[in-house]
Amino acid sequence: QVQLVESGGGLVQPGGSLTLSCAASGFIFSRYAMSWYRQVPGKERELVAGISSVGGSRNYADSVKGRFTISRDNAKNTVYLQMKSLKLEDTAVYYCNGDGPVGASIPRTYWGQGTQVTVSS
Repeated sequence: QVQLVESGGGLVQPGGSLTLSCAASGFIFSRYAMSWYRQVPGKERELVAGISSVGGSRNYADSVKGRFTISRDNAKNTVYLQMKSLKLEDTAVYYCNGDGPVGASIPRTYWGQGTQVTVSS
């Protein structure tokens, strides 16, 4: 059974930091690109950051460049999102996403259940 379980969300003041974690199981984690998305009510889900299957390539939304860092530990089947200098507009539900496996003719996409991040004073 495939599972992506996010944790680490919560309430933080502007300028603060949080680190989200996403623990994966049920698939070969090291063969999947992983991403973090976020969504606020009434808006489409947007890509925040992505990392390749072995971690050699990362990409970020312009709105979070220089503030967020995505990383992964394939030995622990976990992907992280380190968030610094948080802004009010970072408030959203953050979702973990897996796409793969690498080279598959029919790729699969997996989603976590989401974790709420609220930036408020």
